[in-house]
Amino acid sequence: MQGVARNFFTLAIVYALAGMALGLHMSISQDHSQMPVHAHTMVAGWLMSAVFAVFYHLFPVARDKMLAKLHFWLTAVSGIGLLVGLFFLLGGNAAIEPVVAISSMGFYAAMLLFAFIALPVIWKS
Repeated sequence: MQGVARNFFTLAIVYALAGMALGLHMSISQDHSQMPVHAHTMVAGWLMSAVFAVFYHLFPVARDKMLAKLHFWLTAVSGIGLLVGLFFLLGGNAAIEPVVAISSMGFYAAMLLFAFIALPVIWKS
């Protein structure tokens, strides 16, 4: 793997480790109040980043474009902001809600950007 494919797969592994650690912590403590963070970490973090990595690995023509780098950074920054913000929001810090909202919109924008990048590539192939 090279370029953004490698970056996305690295990010996916970090998300998987963080999500699994949170899941273990919830299980050991019997406090499952952070279940939404765990679920978002595993699906939006691990799964989506891994799928993005595989796509960019299979389609190097998309990987080498500047938009792919923008896609990676928008996904990484907004995703981390979303998960950290959600963790604190569910922990009782209501003041962090604007961070969660902005990060959620950024993550959605990253998915729209991926659609803009990926759909022409797969329909052309």
